[in-house]
Amino acid sequence: MSALAQVIRVEFLKARRSKMPLFTALGFAMIPLAGGFFMIVLKDPALARRVGLISMKANLTMGAADWPTYMHFLSLAVGAGGLILFSLIASWVFGREYSDRTVKDLLALPTPRSAIVLGKLLVIMVWATLVTGISCLTTLAVGAALALPFGSPQLFWQSGLTILIATGLNIVLVTPVTLAASAWRGYLPPIGVMFLAMALAQFANGAGWGEYFPWAVPALFAQGEALGAISYLIVFLTGLAGLAGTLLWWELADQAQ
Repeated sequence: MSALAQVIRVEFLKARRSKMPLFTALGFAMIPLAGGFFMIVLKDPALARRVGLISMKANLTMGAADWPTYMHFLSLAVGAGGLILFSLIASWVFGREYSDRTVKDLLALPTPRSAIVLGKLLVIMVWATLVTGISCLTTLAVGAALALPFGSPQLFWQSGLTILIATGLNIVLVTPVTLAASAWRGYLPPIGVMFLAMALAQFANGAGWGEYFPWAVPALFAQGEALGAISYLIVFLTGLAGLAGTLLWWELADQAQ
């Protein structure tokens, strides 16, 4: 078995023995459940008012109770919220080695440090893809239970492609978070980096520069904005810089505890 395959196997075992995969799956599953709640409000405003739900705001922000609206809600949530959840996953995968004080044991193994980093990143990618898939399946189940109208194969394929690309963009953008988790040796600093990136993305969008700020691109894409090649190039270069920084840190930085 290659060194990379061994790292991947060990990382999956670590994840399986923790509660983090369950928490992240439940967290992302809440997105379609929240969307289903709004669909109920939009589908029967009179019932919503009788049980004390507020329908006016939902009507203003959501639209109609149908599949196009529901799938658009999911796309927006994945585009905007995927970075938060994926960053939490990345913080756990890299930061736990320092908080559990297992990094010395890990680095003492006859395993290339580049394989350790790449193995962890591949686990993050698979993990993020799986929780996104769970969210999509939950969406289909909730939408079917609510008997939403206007669902067509073209709509599902188009929405699925949008969600897949937005997920990929957010996965690429977690590498700066892995660098922060490695450089600052723990969970909290990378989470702070993630929130800072989200705040700056809001500022960039408000200033009209969102297409040039990497962490704003996935949400803009999910909204259906027409983005140029420069936006995707910036995301790619940001992810590449984070990957290079993480690899260099693990290869060259002082790992003394």
